[in-house]
Amino acid sequence: MKPIQLFALTAVAALFFTGCETVPSTPGEIGRETGFVSLFNGKDLTGWTLVGKKGDGYGVKDGVIYCAKGGGGNLLTDKEFSNFILRFEFKLESAANNGMGIRAPLTDKSIAYEGMEIQILDYAYDKPIRPEQYHGSIYDLVAAKRGALKPAGNWNVEEIRADGRHIKVTLNGEVIVDADLNSITDPEKLLKHPGLFRERGRIGFLGHNDYCEFRALRIKELPDRGSASDPLGDRNIAPPGFTRLFDGLTLTGWKGLLAPKNDNPVKRALLSKEQLAAEQAKADALMQKDWRVENHTLAYRGSSFNNLVTARDYANFEMFCDWRIEKDSDSGLYLRGTPQVQIWDTLTSATSKTGTSPNQVGSGGLYNNKKAESKPLLRADHLTGEWNRFHIVMVGDKVTVWLNNDLVVRNTPLENYWAPGTPLFETGSIELQAHKTPVWFKNLYLRELPKAAAATK
Repeated sequence: MKPIQLFALTAVAALFFTGCETVPSTPGEIGRETGFVSLFNGKDLTGWTLVGKKGDGYGVKDGVIYCAKGGGGNLLTDKEFSNFILRFEFKLESAANNGMGIRAPLTDKSIAYEGMEIQILDYAYDKPIRPEQYHGSIYDLVAAKRGALKPAGNWNVEEIRADGRHIKVTLNGEVIVDADLNSITDPEKLLKHPGLFRERGRIGFLGHNDYCEFRALRIKELPDRGSASDPLGDRNIAPPGFTRLFDGLTLTGWKGLLAPKNDNPVKRALLSKEQLAAEQAKADALMQKDWRVENHTLAYRGSSFNNLVTARDYANFEMFCDWRIEKDSDSGLYLRGTPQVQIWDTLTSATSKTGTSPNQVGSGGLYNNKKAESKPLLRADHLTGEWNRFHIVMVGDKVTVWLNNDLVVRNTPLENYWAPGTPLFETGSIELQAHKTPVWFKNLYLRELPKAAAATK
């Protein structure tokens, strides 16, 4: 065989065994992979932000990003990503420890809990660890297959694919994690990792004082495919694992709230079966009058306090809900029949008895709490009249709330408003609160979590 023919066959074989794509080592070679863009220019940290700097933090030399010995912190991209394929190369010293944060907020706190961390760890790490802490694992949650990591001092090639709730990690050509985040239902893990279900965030390195090198960082963004990550979409397509609470066309699956004298679980428990049926018939008639479907949204157009109530009860769950209000409107979501995750116009000029408008702190807080925190961590509302999105996780009596992808309530107890000082009801309805002002809801999706996940800490 002629040398030129041998060279051609060798080249074809090389392309075949690398999936028809070469592994870029410089930003200029990224174009060989269709749809990928570089996250690192090879010269400096433009496009990156370091928070919680330790020691000398991070630097750039010879076309690589390095985490300094005795340094680190969270080095995160300025841009946020939702669904993507991330490819990069890394080299570790013996026993070195780092991490790749994904869908992370800009914070100096532990991304393993505030977002998600894909572990980067040399096998020679000599401290006791659990399977969910070895290299490639979704830290503390999903254990990676071992054996694909090269010895310290060698370059490794890794790919992280985050597509909705599907997380896949491939190391040196071997799949070491292939996980569905919806399969994680352990109550302690859900409470410990409020960032697990974040839909969007930054990507970056989580240094732990050990020297590591990274290069050839490139990313390809993936479409949302109708998942809950679709920002305020109108398709009303429940993401995988979720069901629709509202079909977009009718009030099927909903009922009215009983009159004030029987408007809570404690009072309703005292009614006979016949009394409850009679009162419910009256409430449903008023519901049909005050609530309607407008352009595939649930709209309240009444002049009384008349919540819209799910026809069935729920215990532990994860849910999404889009909402919109007008100027000076006031609303909220009752969880297990208990008020409430607050919704209000944060720009209203009205003032309270103290002279300060309480709604200026923002929506999403557990407004009726007396002992536990009632205010949101931050104000994340869009302008009044625009659509907003709640993402709520309820486990036991603990509630976590994201508003427009910002964490506003973290694992906070929802207190029993109807029977103060007693435990929260184990199950109950979800209610859309009507406060005599117009309010609209859409894209209501819910995923039930095991009832056994009632946590006490």
